[in-house]
Amino acid sequence: MSLIYNIGILAGIQPKGVPRVEGPAQGQTGILEDAWLRIEDGRTAEFGPMSACPDLTCECDSPDNINAGGGMVIPGFCDSHTHIVYAGSRDAEFLDKINGLSYEEIAARGGGILNSSDLLNRTPEEELYIQSMVRAQEMMAKGTVAMEIKSGYGLCPEGEMKMLRVIDRIRKTIPAAVKSTFLGAHAVGRGYSHEAYVQTVIDMIPEAAKYADFVDVFCDDGFFTVEDTDRILTAAEHLLTPKIHANELAVSGGVQVGVKHGALSVDHLERTTDAEIAALKGTWTMPTMLPGSSFFLGLPYGRAKDYIKADLGVALASDYNPGSSPSGDMRFVMAQGCIKMRLTPVEAFNAVTLNSAYAMGISEHYGSITVGKKAALILTEPGWDLTRMAYQYQTPCIRKVLF
Repeated sequence: MSLIYNIGILAGIQPKGVPRVEGPAQGQTGILEDAWLRIEDGRTAEFGPMSACPDLTCECDSPDNINAGGGMVIPGFCDSHTHIVYAGSRDAEFLDKINGLSYEEIAARGGGILNSSDLLNRTPEEELYIQSMVRAQEMMAKGTVAMEIKSGYGLCPEGEMKMLRVIDRIRKTIPAAVKSTFLGAHAVGRGYSHEAYVQTVIDMIPEAAKYADFVDVFCDDGFFTVEDTDRILTAAEHLLTPKIHANELAVSGGVQVGVKHGALSVDHLERTTDAEIAALKGTWTMPTMLPGSSFFLGLPYGRAKDYIKADLGVALASDYNPGSSPSGDMRFVMAQGCIKMRLTPVEAFNAVTLNSAYAMGISEHYGSITVGKKAALILTEPGWDLTRMAYQYQTPCIRKVLF
């Protein structure tokens, strides 16, 4: 049992039974000033104003308690889309991008994802785990308390299973929550025809399901078609819940096929039309946008405001990967939501906490200040609020992350 007291702002308060926020509710969150919060067995037990803080004289001297000293307490960030299990880097491609080559052009020359696959398959599993753990620790230090991690750089049965084992080991090692996604259909592996590789991905699904929670397909121009995606998701039915890469490079039909199969989220959405918004209305699928990719690749930013105006919710995630978004800083993601996508600070905050927790199937336990949820929290230095957190996105503010 522990107590956080003298909290300047307690933000992100939601009642029980709110799995996500949509439409106008995305711009709302409960806020309590001059507050306290009690933690029991790692979960939020109760909270309230300091004027009603229980047992101050005996509680606050306990070594387990924290004097927030006027700092803000918020739910930790939930990053529902990452590729942090990879080997080395793709900094040579960074120079290609500077020299004017597009993501598609680099991929067409045999680079991009295939370069990461070559290096990953040459890297021993223990070394891959060590490199990936550095990124997981970096994310946690920046306030991420839950993360989804994809395979997708193996591109053959041995490489994909190596990645899934590493993700499983990370899940068992770090205090943050980890969800695992089988993304065998990230690109066609070297030495395969397109058709042969789609069948290989389908054949991998039963073994992948021993480790993964989700299945994903890069349904986009130059990668996998709607028909490929439909086949893979049909094969994964009853084994893995779908999550889809869609509409990063073109309006691909990935949103619609994801909705057809009950995808938990459809991710990227840099390119979208009113048809995608219409397809998502009334579904359980969470539109998830990845502004880090837009920033790094010079792509359009997702139409988050239009989704919210259509009474949908929006999640934001980092897409941390070596080729198109080499950062897992969710505070920067929140800031981009405000600066580039014109979300209010509260809308962006809900997008990187409650809605992103929903997009990885854990909002029952993460993503808000709610009695009974995990007390996975960020404590800031004094003087911070949600607006300043997005506005001064490079100024250090995190005092402590609780898991």
